[in-house]
Amino acid sequence: MGIFRKKQIQKADYDRENWRPVLRCSICNGEQVAGFKNIHTGVFREECFILSDSDLEDFKAKYGITDLAKEY
Repeated sequence: MGIFRKKQIQKADYDRENWRPVLRCSICNGEQVAGFKNIHTGVFREECFILSDSDLEDFKAKYGITDLAKEY
């Protein structure tokens, strides 16, 4: 048993009619940011910076996302 406990992921929701989940990836340095893009205006709202695969899985689990589009 360790000192630290695994953090609990709280479920969250987003407006599925107006926003879609997107993973923004930089071609230059490989930086990845997960967030939501407005379908009508194209505005991107950042949610979290992705440092590892576990961060991406936590983001997907938090919002119940199965399919995540990549943007460059």
